[in-house]
Amino acid sequence: MKFVATRKYPWLGLIAARSNMAYLGEVATRTLFLAVILYIFLQLWRVTYSETGAATLGGLTLAQMLWYLAMTEAITLSTPRVAQEVDQDVRTGALAVQLIRPLNYPLARLWMTLGERLVRFGLNAAVGSVLALLLVGPISFTPVGLLLFALALPLAFVLDFLGNFLIGLAAFWIEDTSGLALIYSRVTMILGGMLIPLELFPERMQPILRALPFAWIVYGPAHMFVLPDLAFLTNLALRQGIAIGVFAVLVALVYRVALGRIYGTGG
Repeated sequence: MKFVATRKYPWLGLIAARSNMAYLGEVATRTLFLAVILYIFLQLWRVTYSETGAATLGGLTLAQMLWYLAMTEAITLSTPRVAQEVDQDVRTGALAVQLIRPLNYPLARLWMTLGERLVRFGLNAAVGSVLALLLVGPISFTPVGLLLFALALPLAFVLDFLGNFLIGLAAFWIEDTSGLALIYSRVTMILGGMLIPLELFPERMQPILRALPFAWIVYGPAHMFVLPDLAFLTNLALRQGIAIGVFAVLVALVYRVALGRIYGTGG
């Protein structure tokens, strides 16, 4: 019975993925922003490489840098509105209704988010790859390298979900979580290495950035895409696993307290 119940969650992810596939036109409009960003940063990086006279910056050539940006943008822009949806469930009382169903609410949200995100990421990555090919041409790809990249993505998505879910649960205590969600997304972009690889940050900052979870959501997988390395993947997976463990404990504790507030007030 427990196995049968567990099988429900992947089906929720599949339903979410199919739902997003039905609205590809709406999702595709978001990729216009990706095209503009890539073109602008290509010009900026071209000037940077030209002025410095360097063949590589942060260990990346100009072509690799643009492909890196294509992947970081694809990862960032594919983030579903988890915090906002959880916030709405709390405020409208929909969460109390969800608790009646024979599903674990956090797990159900996780699988629906993963299904939705895979579709969004796939579309963004495809568009970003086409643009990168047109602007700078291909870089060296290998089946093993692409496999390593694919292995790095799921843990990054789970980690990002936990961060957003935790913010959504804050709706039990604060009036509006949109500010927290905005701060989280911007911090992930900046400290996660979306626009600039960690190697180009000041040396004193790099150990701090590598200790934070944001880099392993964005920088880590994108770095694996342009410079695949098994040792790097091992270190990345370890850091992602530790961060997921910490965030999962935090989510479990906050969620338990939040449920106590629901039962204490009668919904």
